[in-house]
Order: sequence, then structure tokens, then C-alpha cells
Amino acid sequence: MTLYVLRRTPDGVAVVLTSPYLSVVPRCLVPLPMLHQHVHAPFTGTFTHSRREFLASVAAVTASALLPGSRLPALTPRLGSKPELIDVHHHILPPVYLALARDRIIAQGQGYLPATVLQWTPDTTLAEMDRMGVSTAIVSISTPGVWFGDVDADRRLARECNQYAASLVRNHPGRFGFFAAVPLPDTEGSLREIAHALDVLEADGIGLMTSYGDRWPGDPTFAPVFEELNRRSAVVYVHPTGPHCCRELIPSVPYVMTELPHDTTRAITSLLFAGAFARFRNIRFIFSHAGGTLPMVAGRIARQGKAIPELAAKVPNGVEYELKRLYYEIAGSANRPAIAALTNLVPTSQILFGSDYPWGRIATTADAMAQAGFSAADIRAVGRDNALALFARLKSHDGHRNP
Repeated sequence: MTLYVLRRTPDGVAVVLTSPYLSVVPRCLVPLPMLHQHVHAPFTGTFTHSRREFLASVAAVTASALLPGSRLPALTPRLGSKPELIDVHHHILPPVYLALARDRIIAQGQGYLPATVLQWTPDTTLAEMDRMGVSTAIVSISTPGVWFGDVDADRRLARECNQYAASLVRNHPGRFGFFAAVPLPDTEGSLREIAHALDVLEADGIGLMTSYGDRWPGDPTFAPVFEELNRRSAVVYVHPTGPHCCRELIPSVPYVMTELPHDTTRAITSLLFAGAFARFRNIRFIFSHAGGTLPMVAGRIARQGKAIPELAAKVPNGVEYELKRLYYEIAGSANRPAIAALTNLVPTSQILFGSDYPWGRIATTADAMAQAGFSAADIRAVGRDNALALFARLKSHDGHRNP
């Protein structure tokens, strides 16, 4: 005789929580009528059944779920009964920022925008984090960033956004960290903001965009910023945006759909062949959306880069060596093709959980991880442990849970 637990949920499904019979039992959502046919017990509390009875019930439910017309049970990789995921791709919209950037935010989606974006508040994001099992979100400003062409105004905007983010961290201990925004391509202003954000506001890292106008991070004018970030051994989160060159290539398709993952690849390639990854060894870079299109073209970049002496000299340890050192979060990319490409490029230790909330739903990535080819140990590492290793401050809050 042994133990398993069934619990009724508001949407009318039973949840298989634990069993010693299986090495991995994710939290499975199964339609109540389907489960009721095979498990003859009330759907509340804790019940004891033999190993044979339990496995027979699970097998029957699984078989039923695969019949035509049946809904496949969703697998939700909650790490425990309390919030535990650490979300490194999670956005905020401070009121001062939304007042200035609202029209640009709407325009970049050509009119399409999830309602959660313009309705964002700290309370709504905390509620969604609790609902989806996120203990901590490392927040940042999304595209279009904080640079709009006015040096003084954009420096103030970056400062106000960072002060707002720091207040979230103070007011909600353990629930938030933040990547500070900087007003690149204003190098001098960015250096000032890096110092203030890391020394005064105690930011967890610095947030950059994949491009600024038609300049990418490897541009030599940005080198002083990376020298300072390297001196500080900073974590640098790079969020995709659309370069000016490529926003109207397919007029009927919002550029954010295709250009953002491509621009992540451009940014990585720019840094790679500027020698930045080889030169700035102390920076820990995080790139978005499983590296964009990079995993699919990494072999091509490595082969052709090696064949061009001027480029090969910038990566003395080789392209693949540098790419394996980077970190990649998987917001909106937790599907088998993307994860197969990424995990064939880098070890799981370099992969982090991200959601892209409020532009993306936390559930889009969280619910897909168990079906993306990750093992239970991988889910634990990607969902939490890799981030704890990267962000030392979070370890002081490890074990924090909401009641």
C-alpha cells in the first residue's frame, strides 16, 4: 500500500501531486470525468492504493487522453506546492515610462497588444506570479527601451525607471530583482547610470537592447560601457528590439514577430566578432528567447568565421567555446525544436526560465517545459537552480514562499 494525492481545482480537474511509483510525476491536469472513470475514490483529501491500482489508473487515464476527441492533459512543471520558479525575463511598465512610450509600444505591434501590457501594475504581476508558481521575477524594461533621442530626458527616464524597479525590490522582499536600464547609445550617460544602479540601487544586473538604431552591441563606440561592466563582473541581460533597417520588410507582419529573434542573433554575432566575448570574460551575458535564431545558424557562423582570418582572430578559443559560455532564457521558446537546438549547443546549466510577462503569458513557457524534452532535473535547474547560481543575492531569499 502506498500514497498518492488527488485535489479538486476550480476549473474542474483533478491533480496528481505525488507518487513513489514514478521517478517523475509532474503536476498533471486531467479532466474530472476522465479520471472519475478509472479512480474509484472521492476527489478530495489523501487516499491509499496499491501500486498495481495506482499504475493501472494512470495508464487508463493516459490511454483515454490519447483517444480521438480527448484533451491531452497539460503538464505543469511546478517545482513544489509553493512558488519556486525564478523568472529572468519579466517586464515592468512604470507610470512615467508608459506615459512616454505608450504610442511606440502600440505601434511596434501594428495595433496588436495583449491587454495585460497596458493594464500592468505591481499587484497584477504579483497575482500572476503567485498563480503560476513564480517566486521571484528579475524585472526589466522591454523594447523600445529608454532611448528616444533626447540625452537629458532619456537619462532622467532611465533613472526614474530604475528607481521604480528598486522600490519594487524594497517593498516586496524576495519577490523581485531588476536589470537596470541605461540610455545607450549615450555612452557617458550609460556609465553614470551603471554606477548609480549597481552602487546605490543595488541592481542585479544591467539591461541592454540588441541594437540601437542601426548599431549593434559590438560597435566600438560602446566599448567603454562593456569595459566598465567587465570591471564590475556584471550580469548583462540583452533584450531584443527591431533595428531601424528591418521594421518594414514585410508590411503586413509586425516586425516584433520575426525581427526580434533575428536581432538577438545579430547582437551575439556582433559581440562575437568584435572580440567582446573573448575580451570581457567577467561579464555574464543572458540572451532572450533561447538565443533567437542563433542555435540554428551557430554551425554556419563557426564554420565561416573560422575561414575568415580577420574574424577568427577575434575568437581565439573558437566560436562554439564562446557561445557555450553565454546564458539563454527560454521565454516563448519551450518547444521541442527550439529546446533541441539549444541543448545541442549549450549545457543545461546555461539555460534559464523566462516568461516575457506581460507581453507573454507565464503559462506559455511554464506549462510547456515538461513537454519540451527536459528531464525533471533539467526543469529544476532551468526553473530555479541555475538562476540561484547566477544571482548570489537571491540565495539569501531561497526558501522564501508566500503563505
